[in-house]
Amino acid sequence: MDLKSYEFSYSEHNGKNIIKIMFPNDVLLKRQLKLAVPTAKWSQTKKCWYVPYNNHFVSFFNMPPKSISASKEFANIHPVNQQNYTNLYYELKLKAYSENTIRTYLNEFAQLLHILKSHNVNSLSPDKLKSYFLYCITKLKLSENLLHSRINAIKFYFEQVLKNDKIMLRIPRPKKVKQLPKVLNKKRIAKIFDATINPKHKLMLKLAYGMGLRVSEIVSLRINDIDSQRMIVHIKKAKGKKDRIVTLPQSVLDEMRTYYKQFEPKKFLFEGQYGGKYATRSVQAVFKKALVGAGIRERIGIHALRHSYATHLLECGTDISLIQKLMGHNDIKTTLGYTHVSKKSIANVKSPLDNL
Repeated sequence: MDLKSYEFSYSEHNGKNIIKIMFPNDVLLKRQLKLAVPTAKWSQTKKCWYVPYNNHFVSFFNMPPKSISASKEFANIHPVNQQNYTNLYYELKLKAYSENTIRTYLNEFAQLLHILKSHNVNSLSPDKLKSYFLYCITKLKLSENLLHSRINAIKFYFEQVLKNDKIMLRIPRPKKVKQLPKVLNKKRIAKIFDATINPKHKLMLKLAYGMGLRVSEIVSLRINDIDSQRMIVHIKKAKGKKDRIVTLPQSVLDEMRTYYKQFEPKKFLFEGQYGGKYATRSVQAVFKKALVGAGIRERIGIHALRHSYATHLLECGTDISLIQKLMGHNDIKTTLGYTHVSKKSIANVKSPLDNL
């Protein structure tokens, strides 16, 4: 397929992001497209061929990254603040923040810019910012966690983009709700695995629990990160851009080899339909479906498998400092949080009622 004969552009269709494929009405060009991209579809309304917008097709068509100016958020920002929004994006990219953090910060900053309309955000005073955050609490009813996220985004803009280190000093932060990690017992985890029929999906969930992985780490696992001789896995550029080593569970080794022969992944252990990383949302959907199949009705996410891994290690007598390294925690206080949900630590406490 000669890419020079086609034009590619970003667009939307039926509420979803797509890549438009335009070319002269030529039978040969149409045939070449269908051979190279069998999943391409014709849109009668847009009068063009198209494919879903994803990283695989962006790379395959050799397209530049999707400009932030094409987003709905940008379109709803008054022109007086559009450059400020763009400046935040560039600063986040230069500091090599993760795509998730960039997306979150831009979204939270955009909410402020939508409210400001034609008022330039750079002219805001500490009192005006206080009034805005009070509005977020009283009118928008934002949770403590969401408000912290919005404050962090706006704080980053004023301190890192405008180099104004003092404007946020007088603005108080709400106390964070300290929730205990949600943990599943071993019987329920076994039920989740039993309810997952697809071997690819089952292996995902087993590795999430067996190595204490975040969902982003599951989809980022590369084949050459796995050392089956030493029974270790190298987790690279995880949260905070940190590397760590975790133990490969002996019980999944044969299952993993069978999976590899069946699915033949090229680069990542778990690859999507069009190659490249498996989508994190798809992994979350796999876990949600497994919960239903296991008859578990609690509202919990796949991160509960990671919490369960740490808690069960603690209950088996694993040293807390080693658990910290396996989990990739910066602060031991984060790891100590699992002592609050560990059966072992709680079971050793005798109620004073029993001594009466």
